[in-house]
Amino acid sequence: MAVLPGSPPVEVHLKRSARARRFSLRVSRLDGKVTLSMPLRARDGDALAFLRGHEGWLRETLQAMPDSRVRPVGLGSVIPVEGRDLVLTAGSGRGVRVEGDRLLVPGDPARAGVRVAAWLKVLARDRLAAASTRYAGLVGRSYSSLALRDTRSRWGSCSPEGRLMYSWRLVMAPPAVLDYVAAHEVAHLVELNHSPAYWAVVDRIHPGWKVQRAWLHQHGQTLHRLRFQD
Repeated sequence: MAVLPGSPPVEVHLKRSARARRFSLRVSRLDGKVTLSMPLRARDGDALAFLRGHEGWLRETLQAMPDSRVRPVGLGSVIPVEGRDLVLTAGSGRGVRVEGDRLLVPGDPARAGVRVAAWLKVLARDRLAAASTRYAGLVGRSYSSLALRDTRSRWGSCSPEGRLMYSWRLVMAPPAVLDYVAAHEVAHLVELNHSPAYWAVVDRIHPGWKVQRAWLHQHGQTLHRLRFQD
């Protein structure tokens, strides 16, 4: 770890790599993490000099990004559920439930984030299974399995064997966005590519998909910033 002095100071993660032939600087769009990749034998002093030489670019990039801080989830937090902002509130009983604009979470307050994540995953599976089955019927195909992951690189995937995978965080997005991702992956049961023929399938089963894709590009990273457990 290195710190670029200034106002404010910037934490930079140093990553030595045998493949690196030069210094390269990257800022994650998901959480604002700054990483400096460097050759194995590079000196820390040279790394700091490189950072100072690119300080203007780095600070402008960080300033232009939306709030990229990771947000721990606990009682009092506001999280989106199917596109609605809900306030996590202490509740009674055994299960997490929605009541108006509150998400009632019973049990140990220190475990609220973990309990909400488990509840969201169940809800995500229900919504994504229903959407995938509906779109599979529209294309006349069937999928072999459906799995949920917490992937950052993609919202969903479809294997050649018809296995569907989705990010469970989609259930926090508006329902139309979740539906679009389901349609996108199910269309791969017909065309395992992104050819014009593939997009014609998406157009047929989910018209207006470009609006939902734009939402993901603009807001999707905020869903990944919510941390439900340590």
